[in-house]
Amino acid sequence: MTAHEMPPVATPRVAAGALFFDDQGRVLLVRPSYKEHWDIPGGYVEPGESPRAACKREIQEELDLTPALGPMLVVDWAPAEYEGDKLLFVFDGGSLSPEQESDIRFADGELTEWRYVSAESLEQYGPPRLARRIRTAIDARSNGMYAYAEHGIAI
Repeated sequence: MTAHEMPPVATPRVAAGALFFDDQGRVLLVRPSYKEHWDIPGGYVEPGESPRAACKREIQEELDLTPALGPMLVVDWAPAEYEGDKLLFVFDGGSLSPEQESDIRFADGELTEWRYVSAESLEQYGPPRLARRIRTAIDARSNGMYAYAEHGIAI
């Protein structure tokens, strides 16, 4: 390698989502029309966009809500076999009021339904890595902290 050549660097896909909670501590999951499993509201970060701004944009596009996001709960290094390196940010969406819940509209057609799910039931809705990430975020929120995770497991 010459002095002007740079070594290869990671170029992960970056995504951001939010956890919304009901009064029983369950989290809101959404069912994308293009996936086999449920997920949290959010999506990929666009060039020049911050993860927080992307999260707000995606929630507006997907649910027709304008959330007041709280702090970041988890940043997760989560490469996927057919998608490459991924860096995922999860923000605290707080609780939705009954009015906000009734205002949910699938504005862009990417989602088909939503529901609140208990932490114990997460594996019924998505892959284990998603369940681990959500549980790590719930724990971080409960402890008033944030977490760094790899494959959903806090390090």
